[in-house]
Amino acid sequence: MLALHRKSLHTTGKILLNIPMMMLILIPLLYTLSVSLMPTDEIYKNVLIPSSINLANYRNAFTNPNYHFIRFIFNSFIVSVSVMLGQMLTCSLAAFAFSFLEFKGKKVLFILILSTMMVPGETTIIANYLTVSSLGWLDSYWVLIAPYLCSAMGIFLLRQFHLTFAKELHEASRLDGCANWQFLLWVVIPLSRPALGALGAYVFLNTWNQYLWPLLVTNSTTYRTVQIGISMLYDVDAEGMGLMMAGVIIVIVPSLTVFIFMQKQLINGLMAGAVKG
Repeated sequence: MLALHRKSLHTTGKILLNIPMMMLILIPLLYTLSVSLMPTDEIYKNVLIPSSINLANYRNAFTNPNYHFIRFIFNSFIVSVSVMLGQMLTCSLAAFAFSFLEFKGKKVLFILILSTMMVPGETTIIANYLTVSSLGWLDSYWVLIAPYLCSAMGIFLLRQFHLTFAKELHEASRLDGCANWQFLLWVVIPLSRPALGALGAYVFLNTWNQYLWPLLVTNSTTYRTVQIGISMLYDVDAEGMGLMMAGVIIVIVPSLTVFIFMQKQLINGLMAGAVKG
């Protein structure tokens, strides 16, 4: 009985400690939602709750042909899904090689790949821009997708997960005449669903929220992404502020949806190989 009482107090304490953190996270989001629904004349009056619900900002974001917001959302979706699928493929292949295959210089090569995680992306952005410019990729889907089709983090995550598999699985498959690609396709990938799900959710969210690289390499509304579209909604007047806040809420919805539905898989996938070196 005493142990049950202590457990109840422990659970209550954790909930009470989490409430301030939850409010700290939710208050800016709720204020953004409130501003997006306010009538124009209330936005700069320090009002927290709108006197009436105004959906005009959301209608303008989707229907006004000058904003191209639907096009921006479509571009972000195409780019995010393409990068997500590309990294799941390339990182699976690389992680399989580092986990199950033996070749000269494997450890050194893996360390070199991990070392790239310590290099800030801002230090290579000019070199990457000059490279894609020389290839004639500027202002296209390819320039938004190709530089991110593989990542050291994804290779590390999947490699650590693959190390939890029994080596006997690979040895048994070889004795049965199973090729490496067959073992990867039929055994490794099905067993790696938690890690692949975590990688996919992480990459989708990161790509969806990119701003600097799309701003640098795209010039037309045909290829610009939704994060740039939000900044294009802003104006100095109250109507522009409400419109931009409506755009922020629209853009947050896919990110929140992915995080809510993939939260458990994201945590499990990131923790699955954490104890294996």
